[in-house]
Amino acid sequence: MLTAFRWLIRIVSALIGLGVILALLAYYILSRSLIDYSEDFAVSGVSAPVEIVRNNDNVPHIFGKTDEDVFFALGFAHAQDRLWQMTMLRRTAQGRLSEIYGPATVKVDELMRRFDLYGLAVQSVGAQDPETLAALTAYSAGVNAWIEEVNKGARGRGAPEFFLFSREISAWAPADSIAILKLMALQLTGSLQTEVQRARVSLLLPNERLADILPDDPGQGIAALPDYASLMPGVEPRSEPLDFALGPFSPVAEPGKAGASNAWAAMPGRSAAGGSLLANDPHLNLTAPTIWYLARLELSSGGVIGGTIPGVPVVLVGRSESLGWGLTTAYVDDQDVVIEELNPENPEEYKTVEGWAAFESRSSIIKVKDAEPVTVTLRWSKNGPILPGSHYELTSITPKGHVAAISWTALSGADTSISGAMRLMRAKAIPEALEAGRLHVAPAQNLTLADGSGIAMQVVGVLPARDPGHPSQGRMPALGSDARVGFKGALPYEDNPRFVNPGSGLLGNTNNKTVDRPFPLHVSFDWGDTQRIQRWLTLMKAREVHTRESFIEAQLDTVNPTARSLLPLIGADLWFTGEAAPEGTPERLRQRALLLLSEWNGEMNEHLPEPLIAEAWMRALMDRLIRDELGEMADSFTHISPVFMERVYRNVGGASVWCDVIQSAAVESCTDLSRIALDEALLQLTEKYGDNIESWRWGDAHEAAHDHPVLGEVAFVKYFVNIRQSTSGGDDTLMRGVTRGTGEEPFQNVHAAGYRGVYDFADPDSSVFISATGQSGHPLSRHYDDLGELWRRGEYIPMSLDPELARAAAAGVMVLTPAE
Repeated sequence: MLTAFRWLIRIVSALIGLGVILALLAYYILSRSLIDYSEDFAVSGVSAPVEIVRNNDNVPHIFGKTDEDVFFALGFAHAQDRLWQMTMLRRTAQGRLSEIYGPATVKVDELMRRFDLYGLAVQSVGAQDPETLAALTAYSAGVNAWIEEVNKGARGRGAPEFFLFSREISAWAPADSIAILKLMALQLTGSLQTEVQRARVSLLLPNERLADILPDDPGQGIAALPDYASLMPGVEPRSEPLDFALGPFSPVAEPGKAGASNAWAAMPGRSAAGGSLLANDPHLNLTAPTIWYLARLELSSGGVIGGTIPGVPVVLVGRSESLGWGLTTAYVDDQDVVIEELNPENPEEYKTVEGWAAFESRSSIIKVKDAEPVTVTLRWSKNGPILPGSHYELTSITPKGHVAAISWTALSGADTSISGAMRLMRAKAIPEALEAGRLHVAPAQNLTLADGSGIAMQVVGVLPARDPGHPSQGRMPALGSDARVGFKGALPYEDNPRFVNPGSGLLGNTNNKTVDRPFPLHVSFDWGDTQRIQRWLTLMKAREVHTRESFIEAQLDTVNPTARSLLPLIGADLWFTGEAAPEGTPERLRQRALLLLSEWNGEMNEHLPEPLIAEAWMRALMDRLIRDELGEMADSFTHISPVFMERVYRNVGGASVWCDVIQSAAVESCTDLSRIALDEALLQLTEKYGDNIESWRWGDAHEAAHDHPVLGEVAFVKYFVNIRQSTSGGDDTLMRGVTRGTGEEPFQNVHAAGYRGVYDFADPDSSVFISATGQSGHPLSRHYDDLGELWRRGEYIPMSLDPELARAAAAGVMVLTPAE
């Protein structure tokens, strides 16, 4: 027995030793791709030495003799820190994910091939102005210079992920950068999904109830629209939930997550220090690393600093010495679903106003790892690419003998958006910046500007022109054989909404409705916010003059206007009611919850239980209100609709009828449903978080999920690459953290401000910014998540353009010299 025990100890010790050796070996191999930020390189492609000065937060400050040298160095720095992320963005746009991931991503690749975003990007290269083309070429050379260093040196293949997947890295090209912007356009639009959802729901509900559940804006109904059955005879109602997901790396936004952001600005007269102020925090899906990369470029036109996207040589949001710019999604209705009728005698033809016309078509082969290649036939009508019914749930709204074409402003082979962004970076004042917006095609954005003397906001991006007689006004699919259907070109840039130096001295946008214009100059019928804008207005009116600190305070505000307005309505007959109930009963638990909520100010603080109770209650109530009318289709409404719930509880247009469960004999009141929903929510929370209601924490449910897109689901590894943080805020707070809405963790924070910046032109070097994770994409780097904790706590880092200060605070200086 003693001998066996000794051998057991030896075996266990040997296994532990072997494990340690393997771990050290793995660390050594993976750490080879960590960057020495003080290493110098001799490279081909620069005309003179270029400095990349990195501070302790790993923000590069790039100084070069020419603009081309600066863009070369930016490409070099992007590739050093985010090579894997860049190649994945490019593969997604090209429709080539399945070459390394196998069958799981075939559907994504098929969609990208059908949209042909990369082909359009290649065509668009020739449409750029000479300065932009020179910048794209130099940037590509910088990326390729680092790839060459990886190939010739023992640098761990450039990133740890390349050990698990193909190590082949194609040379970077100017079209790759343009393609990434087009990919962003797809991620930031939700018009197609909204059209499909509206069509499906209209088949289940009468028009007046459709006006409740899919309202355009408070006070507006949609009863004047024809129902979808009359637009598209032969489509049967279906109650199955909508599923727009395409699997891993899907660029298709879920409803409510197509894009969100905040931006506001104050004129010098509304600033305590006498200079314009600008704050901006664009919201995107959270990932590790974040999509944003902070950088400063010293160009011939002056220094610029802010947020870039790896793969794109542009400071998309940020400032120069004299101008600041921010972006928010404009919610332009930039997509239409056009139903093309097939010729029953020849399915390669479709019906037009003039008669039958042939589709343009070609084949495309998708290579699939560990599987046979997939050949897809790509077809286009005059209205755009044809998508199969398996994408966007189109089969559920397409009659037999028809197919769906997609019209979309981003499908341009002469896309000059990146040229517009280049000119914006070089602009000295608002008039130049507004003119630069003329070149922007997609994605449509609200461009908020501030310079030394004023502020402005301009919708940039193509607004499609539609026939005033369009049968659905572009809000639901319509037949392509109708002459009134389809895009009729584009509206002139002068028709894009513009606001310059308003009398109030303040401008702001939270994806709210910006203009009230009739169709077809309407911009959109569907907007991204009705709630945050109310809180912003309250905060702005609270002060006569503002400061950098007051703008930061607004950016980090966690008061929920939805809870403040809805809870008094849905609980109107429940507050302080009922007889005393013994501990441990549902009645007692309800009373404790209502007491907490009655004393709550609506602050979505991560340490409080009230936000969790309120969100769970409203979520349960939303589901109970709609499930009996919509059936399984209710699963498609993953977040509460504040406007809908207010309509119901104020009985706007008879909307209180939603409270009655139509499948029961009794007539339920809205008070009944509120009480039942609260009890249901409390039961679920008790099962998950225990009986002590006062100990519940919103932050435990509302963790920010910065997940690695590739390794985030791999057992054991995910604990090293995913970043999870307890966070405040919620769906409708200015410090927005959109909840997942589905699954076992419905309140998880999955969509938030990956970048925050506040710029003060009374003292530009006092401006600040932050990103959500860190600068490096390498999980072993200390810069993988070092900014994340600052971001979580609402802290910022300096955003100075002073060259001497950058050099004095340098944690590493890299010099690129011309190779002999």
